[in-house]
Amino acid sequence: MASSTVQTTHLMQTYGRLPVAFVRGEGAYLEDADGKRYLDALTGLAVAGLGHAHPRVTQAIAEQAATLLHTSNLYEIPKQAELADKLCAVSGMDRVFFGNSGAEANEAAIKIARLHGHKKGIKSPTVVVTDSSFHGRTMATLTATGNRKVQAGFEPLLRGFVRVPYNDVEAVQQIADNNPDVVAILVEPVQGEGGIKIPANDYLNKLRSICDANDWLLMLDEVQTGNGRTGTYFAYQQCGIMPDVVATAKGLGNGVPIGACLAWGRAAELMQPGNHGSTFGGNPLVCAAAIAVVDTINEEGLAARAAVLGERMLERFNTLLQGNNDVVDIRGKGLMIAIELAQDCAGLVTQALERGLLINVTQGNVVRLLPPLTMSDAEADQIVDGVAALISGS
Repeated sequence: MASSTVQTTHLMQTYGRLPVAFVRGEGAYLEDADGKRYLDALTGLAVAGLGHAHPRVTQAIAEQAATLLHTSNLYEIPKQAELADKLCAVSGMDRVFFGNSGAEANEAAIKIARLHGHKKGIKSPTVVVTDSSFHGRTMATLTATGNRKVQAGFEPLLRGFVRVPYNDVEAVQQIADNNPDVVAILVEPVQGEGGIKIPANDYLNKLRSICDANDWLLMLDEVQTGNGRTGTYFAYQQCGIMPDVVATAKGLGNGVPIGACLAWGRAAELMQPGNHGSTFGGNPLVCAAAIAVVDTINEEGLAARAAVLGERMLERFNTLLQGNNDVVDIRGKGLMIAIELAQDCAGLVTQALERGLLINVTQGNVVRLLPPLTMSDAEADQIVDGVAALISGS
């Protein structure tokens, strides 16, 4: 792999990079400078949901790049309005703010919550967040994140957050009974960085009821779960509820950096001119790419396909790893899949790379798979077989 690596002394050392550099991609595969192909079961951390070099996205980017890249939000942007219409149609939400990342989308959500609180006369609006969560690396989203490791060294963190265990409705109810400054809850429908933690089926429904009873906003971080990955366009659609705010990004641009904060009902009217902004947010190029993504997911039924593929992979994992004492749990929702092991397993990432398979380990002992929604049954089986062989030591 030596000739595929890139040596530099000028990048800030913020990443522990693997010793490989990819030069091209197609579908579910990436290729390095030596011509070695890798089956991508990670898709850039749930970003390339349509796979690599998807022709429809490629065409949209090329046509827009040849026409107009950027004007700024001082002016009307037709592609932005078109994308907002499509996202609201698929989500049931009312308005959208566009930024450049999931962190920015969550930052916008937090600002909406604070506007909601100040409108109610609350001087110190507080947002309920959960343990093991991940919401981003800006100061507000870093504070909201439930991981001390990523917060260390960046204190003082911001005020205005109170933390509860994930999937613990009683803890949220206790906060509601005792903290009059709370104005919202921010939660992931499935915790991705936290290890693909899947809550009870009625978790979001019960949070919705608590929010309704206390005049809180229910804000969902669907940065990773959105855009078809869990089996519906957004994960909350499996619960039959409407959140007040939804943040999404990752798969929305299939590799082009775009984030979106969607709001519904009263939450949709809180942001006014001057309250928020983004220089690059929702420019013509990224919106053209995202329109192609949304249309492809909807027209090709890729959310439903993710549900089918996810079940196929879980069944195959359960068959191949049955009786393996190192396996604590096999779980997933759509194409967010985890195999939790009894011990740390970070070394599996490098072993998989050597075998031409891209995987991820989170929380030290959880193999996390986020493969493309467009892969074939055979590619799904190949991922399962490869990961099962690694775990079994064969």
